[in-house]
Amino acid sequence: MSKGYLLLETGDWFEGDWIGPKQDSVGEVVFQTGMTGYQEVITDPSYAGQIVNFTYPLIGNYGINVVDDQSIRPYVAGVIVAELCHQPSHSQYRQTFEQVLQQFQIPGLAGIDTRELTKIIRKHGTLYGKISRTLDFEQFHHWVLQKKNEEKGIQKGEILPIVERVTTPIPLYYPGNGIHVVVVDFGSKFSIIEALRSLDCAVTVVPYDYPIEEVMKLDADGILFSNGPGDPKELTPWLKGYQRLASSHPTLGICLGHQILGLAFGADTEKLPFGHRGVNHPVINLETGQIWITSQNHGYVVNEKSLEKTDFVVTYRNVNDQSVEGMKHRYLPIQSVQFHPEAHPGPIEAFEIFKDFVETCKQAKGVRQYA
Repeated sequence: MSKGYLLLETGDWFEGDWIGPKQDSVGEVVFQTGMTGYQEVITDPSYAGQIVNFTYPLIGNYGINVVDDQSIRPYVAGVIVAELCHQPSHSQYRQTFEQVLQQFQIPGLAGIDTRELTKIIRKHGTLYGKISRTLDFEQFHHWVLQKKNEEKGIQKGEILPIVERVTTPIPLYYPGNGIHVVVVDFGSKFSIIEALRSLDCAVTVVPYDYPIEEVMKLDADGILFSNGPGDPKELTPWLKGYQRLASSHPTLGICLGHQILGLAFGADTEKLPFGHRGVNHPVINLETGQIWITSQNHGYVVNEKSLEKTDFVVTYRNVNDQSVEGMKHRYLPIQSVQFHPEAHPGPIEAFEIFKDFVETCKQAKGVRQYA
């Protein structure tokens, strides 16, 4: 194997064995703590533009199958692993992890001390990094400066949101015998669609920028704002329309969709130091006291203080850092969660969120008195 390097904006660097195509890549370096689920992680659109550092020491041991993808292709910018398995063992495996990296032109490094890398991220917060064939920091630092300047212009709508890369280009319809749910696609995982269909819902998936008037014509019984990548404030130009849509239908927001609902109704969002990415994050239901172990993948949260000027109340809280993990509207049938109730990967005990949402839609079916 040839050698490669991971350069960090702090000036730190790591040397490892190159895996995947021989091309450089840049992005946010984040760590993911799941012991399984690497296939779902690299195909989760929420990781678009990020270099994922897998903290579990062995990746690729059960290969890649044809059923667990969460989108039509991987969207990660790169991967970092401690040890890569080249000979998987599983009855469903069809490709190795590295074969998928080659197929979709995603570079990576193996043989990295992922624990030390995680410590650096936890110390400094999420960092920009570059998977490189050389130790040339000059060009990389120029790119980092450009990205930070872009971040300053996000609220002004001066840059194209990253969800443009992962949203569906056209509306997609999935038939069902129950209620009709429209999913506003910011980078939705396949498992969210399948969760709704498992409850007999008919589902229409629309692009994030689909005209609100056209969505209104779809005769939806409920609206779901999906997960997705990036800073929710990139979607500021569309917030007024999202607010109108949510005010007119029973609505559920998941992950990025949860943050967008907060912004649309007057709350604020902020970036976490290093995000929540894994399948073992404890969340407490403030109404019942019940604790769920949840699957999460996000770098931003709704600022709890900012909710005081809205009609939302906090319903779920992260046990580890006390951040907002869910909210509901005081008067309208709108609820949202920061975690992934459909999991994939991870525990499925939070699936009740979907059942509650579908039941709310059924009760409100044919009654449009919220707008």
